[in-house]
Amino acid sequence: MGSMTDTSSPGILPYQAIQALIETGAIAAETPFIDIQVQPASLDLRLGTRVWRVRASFLPGMGRTVAERLADVAMHQLDLTHGAVLERGCVYIAEVQERLRLPAGVQARANPKSSTGRVDVFVRLLTDHSAAFDDVAEGYAGPCFLEIAPQTFSVLVRTGTRLNQLRLKRGDPPKLQIRSVGVDLTGEIAGFRARRHAGVVDLDKEDGHDPKDFWQALEPRPNREGRGELLLDPGEFYILASKEAIEIPADQAAEMTPIDPSVGEFRVHYAGFFDPGFGTEEAGATGSKGVLEVRSHETPFLLEDGQTVARLVYEPLTERPTRLYGFDGSHYQRQGLKLSKHFKAWR
Repeated sequence: MGSMTDTSSPGILPYQAIQALIETGAIAAETPFIDIQVQPASLDLRLGTRVWRVRASFLPGMGRTVAERLADVAMHQLDLTHGAVLERGCVYIAEVQERLRLPAGVQARANPKSSTGRVDVFVRLLTDHSAAFDDVAEGYAGPCFLEIAPQTFSVLVRTGTRLNQLRLKRGDPPKLQIRSVGVDLTGEIAGFRARRHAGVVDLDKEDGHDPKDFWQALEPRPNREGRGELLLDPGEFYILASKEAIEIPADQAAEMTPIDPSVGEFRVHYAGFFDPGFGTEEAGATGSKGVLEVRSHETPFLLEDGQTVARLVYEPLTERPTRLYGFDGSHYQRQGLKLSKHFKAWR
């Protein structure tokens, strides 16, 4: 594959290309970047010092900045320097430390980090003049903000907390393959259901929470044919595992996308990015499952073992990354059914 400067080779930018954008000032920040921010095919974004409680979600739209729209909907401001609790059921807009000045031909897309989605925190990126969440237009120059909406747990965040990640692309990469992802309901534990009235989750504290205070383990229930089933209750949040092991080749990246709602009234996977090397033998992680964050909509829905719940879309990188997924000892390499890194192991 071509290098980052080869405009004839569209693809997702790898680790070393993201580092080059930082070095040239195309991605800048208020404070020095930390090493683990730059992933094999994505960049973690950090919260700034201020967050606003707002009365409604919004998009700035063409001709308006986020700051201008924020003045219309802000209720009060919180200082994140020493941490603040974001209450479940509320909507917030937070400053992001990183600022973009994307070169011609480069665009970006954001998604929540795995750990963010697994605690049911809905996070979307906002940029000035944008008419869509999460997508950053080619050549965008300006600040970034996050809309943060905790759905199940109230969460403690602070300046520097990393809730989402940015994937940068050159051109329009081809879709190399699209794989169906089924759900596994065969283990001793079929999945986890979030408890509605739990405590606060500190999003910078790993292995620091007792999972039984926040989650209920669900046993598999076989149907008449002996296949596992799980009834999704409306409004409840579930953590499940994929039926298939997932592998992302070293020269590709993938995004998990929801299935057509005509085959099920539920939403799967807030955190959609899979970096190169996930689940591969080369990275020492053969057999890694995908963890699925599932929420049913207006009606109860009966899931069956093996049922397709999402799709994985694979795209090429502009070149092989110099780091593969798991370089930093990731909490999720070689995973099966697993809660977020904030919780101790289930016993």
